[in-house]
Amino acid sequence: MIFPDKFQLENKIAVITGGAGLIGTAICHALSEAGAKVYIGEIDRGRAEDVCREIKAKGFHAEFIELDITSEHSIKDAISKVIEKNSKIDIWINSAYPKTPDWGDKLEDIKLESLRKNIDMHMNGYFVCCQGVLREMKERRAGVLINIGSHYGVLGPNFNIYKGTKMTMPATYSLIKGGIVNFTRYLATYYASYNIRVNVVCPGGVFDNQDPEFVERYKKQTPLGRMATPEDIAGPVLFLCSDASAYMTGQVVIVDGGWSAW
Repeated sequence: MIFPDKFQLENKIAVITGGAGLIGTAICHALSEAGAKVYIGEIDRGRAEDVCREIKAKGFHAEFIELDITSEHSIKDAISKVIEKNSKIDIWINSAYPKTPDWGDKLEDIKLESLRKNIDMHMNGYFVCCQGVLREMKERRAGVLINIGSHYGVLGPNFNIYKGTKMTMPATYSLIKGGIVNFTRYLATYYASYNIRVNVVCPGGVFDNQDPEFVERYKKQTPLGRMATPEDIAGPVLFLCSDASAYMTGQVVIVDGGWSAW
């Protein structure tokens, strides 16, 4: 095999939860351009179909699949439908980001009911997705699963960058993403003997028109001097989906512009 061919995903079936989100959209474009048949797992049909049209306009393949990671039935149904149409799922990426309306509350104000609900929707939703699709991959003894974590699932937040803004880093986020990071390691060792690779990509801050004061402070704290673009995250995800990373599993890949190197 010519080495660049290792990065190709021809004939691969990929499902991306939250595939019409900020990072999910970039991942869908990257995987489809590498040759994968991409399923955009979403609760927002309109946004998902927009992404499908963008991908198809470039000559690549994408389909919408209704997938709500807060619903066990929806997850199982989506997996079944993709398997029924393709006889396999080669790649599964957990990128969905469900949260409650009070998500941004400060630590002192977080209600236990809200904490439990967010953990159930997000972390437990990832668990059900992993459990379901890895069962299918185990039967074929092949597959790649990637969870989207966060550098704040590995590091403590720098609260100085939020001063003077309405923004903060929710405690629940660190709790959930930290759990997802170590659960990824568990899955990697549990399924390694079945030729299944499981890794977690942990983005640093991704630019999304945040408060300008926050953005400037964030940039000053980052060796590369800027926030990430969604495409900055999609690149490493594509690498981990491909045969170029065939000897990588259980890894926490932090994509943060050097933030964690200080």
